Amino acid sequence: MSFMYNPYPFHDPKPVNRPQLSEETISSIVAGGTPNVAKKFTAILAGKAREEGVVVAFDGYTGADWKVMVGLIGRECDLLGLDFEAVDCNKATLKSGEEIDAIIDPLLIWDKKIDPTLLYGKVYYGGYEGLLDVAKVEAFRSSVAAAKAPGKIVAVYGYGCLTKSLRDLYDVKCFFDLTPMNSMLRIRAGEYSNLGKKHPGIINRTIRRCYYCDFENAVCLRKELFANSAIDWYFLDNDRANIQMMPFASFADVCAQLVKYPFRAKPCYLEGVWGGSYMKKLRGLPEKMRNAAWVFDFIPMEVSVLVEAGQEKLDINYCSFVHKEGINLMGETCVAKYKGYFPIRFNWDDSYHSTGNMSIQCHSGGKFNIENYNELGRQDESYYVVITGHEAKTFIGFRDDADIPAFFREIEAADTDHVPCDYMKYVSYEESKPGLQVMLPAGTIHSSGRNQVILEIGSLTIGSYTYKMYDYLRLDFDGKQRPIHTKLGEENVRQDRRTSVIHDPQSPEYIVQQPRLADKGEGWEEYILGENPQMYISLRRLEFEKCCRQDTKGEKFHVLTLVDGDRIRIRSAANPERYFDLDFMEIACVPASMGEYIIENLGKEPIRVHKTCLRDGYQNDPA
Repeated sequence: MSFMYNPYPFHDPKPVNRPQLSEETISSIVAGGTPNVAKKFTAILAGKAREEGVVVAFDGYTGADWKVMVGLIGRECDLLGLDFEAVDCNKATLKSGEEIDAIIDPLLIWDKKIDPTLLYGKVYYGGYEGLLDVAKVEAFRSSVAAAKAPGKIVAVYGYGCLTKSLRDLYDVKCFFDLTPMNSMLRIRAGEYSNLGKKHPGIINRTIRRCYYCDFENAVCLRKELFANSAIDWYFLDNDRANIQMMPFASFADVCAQLVKYPFRAKPCYLEGVWGGSYMKKLRGLPEKMRNAAWVFDFIPMEVSVLVEAGQEKLDINYCSFVHKEGINLMGETCVAKYKGYFPIRFNWDDSYHSTGNMSIQCHSGGKFNIENYNELGRQDESYYVVITGHEAKTFIGFRDDADIPAFFREIEAADTDHVPCDYMKYVSYEESKPGLQVMLPAGTIHSSGRNQVILEIGSLTIGSYTYKMYDYLRLDFDGKQRPIHTKLGEENVRQDRRTSVIHDPQSPEYIVQQPRLADKGEGWEEYILGENPQMYISLRRLEFEKCCRQDTKGEKFHVLTLVDGDRIRIRSAANPERYFDLDFMEIACVPASMGEYIIENLGKEPIRVHKTCLRDGYQNDPA
């Protein structure tokens, strides 16, 4: 179950990162169309193949497609007078589909009273190794060894073929990577079948199985391969007709140079039943898009980084970059605390000029997520309001006079009997204005109201454990009333978070806070907008007219969003040539290793930059 359940197929060309790359790295990238890549790759293997034979393995991220490349390598072998054999590792080594179902299905929730859309389950941590058939593996190892011969190339392909128990079989090891968006588009197009399945399944079940098993297996294997530099060639498989290839050392160098710069991720855009119009116009999105309900500007598991390398644009899965440069990017303490995952996510929620609010919802805490989903921890969020229209509201917490049992009865009746709930009697709200920051620790009932655009900042949770408690009897795009999660919502919502409590500076539940000055320098001020012991993030705002000096101190990454003003430059103090220019409502990350950096105003208007970093002492927090 992915955040990005149904991305719009628009590839934003703007967020290009331009780190200084060596001529050696640039010239080592092979492109010019997949036939050209296959030709050059086969030529590289040909000499050794003639002398002693070569076994080459192709593994990859979920959705990778080796068929075209493998077929073209076969054609090149014919032209070079080499024998060729292709072997599907998954068919040869995996347990049967029934056996894999018996392992994975019990981890998934099948009770629609609990999970009406069958989105949730427990993450499977057994890896590809846990899905291998021991007897088949033994036979596979023997057959591959026997197939190798002088004058021949044997191409083994499939998910998990580079897992540790099989890796020693191969002379050349390759990894096909692609962006999360391209992976999801292929899955939704019916071009992918879950591990052990003979054909694509029902779409939401296929995606859920991917999230709880297939994605997890691919991510964990890729992370281990990268950490050990255990592959020889790295392929970008975002476009089957234009696959790009480079030595793994060149890919590693691209990542090593990128992490020296402030950088921006390549966003993904999603339509929604309540979505607004502001971001669609601001970003110049396709006219035929219904709206841009969500803009995933910097959600780690869903975005990519677009890097210019000579004449080529490399669209790299963001998590692949994190695997290679985690310590320089996030700091050693952060990597250890969050097991190598980038721990904060950022997206825009756009309800500007929309037909309604986002759903009334809450999220689950660490103990619940660990016990019920095998997840890493809690799901916290926060909202920072940037754009508002008439009568915009941000809903947070229960009213002091709310009859919460009555609210539960009303939302149940709304779900089962289609009776409207008078939610305004129960849920408190803030009058929205630009600059409003609210914190949403797990369990807080909340919603972004219509006619605004908010910057949503959330915690590590990879999945989206959003329990819709009321959705205004709204119909989905298929004309059916959207299901809500009354049972999970009631189980997780914090009934004590009421209006007076969340505004009380003396309360541990103080989550609608007033800005307070934290630091200042020549011509700039830094305000804390939100800090709470329950959340490991610190939410801040920088205000200046000309420039502002900041420092990661080599320990904490900073994520900056331009929330007022036209354009800024974020540059290293020590190396001014390492910079990124950011326009209004764009997001950039400053790696922890950067140290001192300067934000410069490239326009004439005063600047406000939202800054997110890890709160002091976060490493001591529980899950």
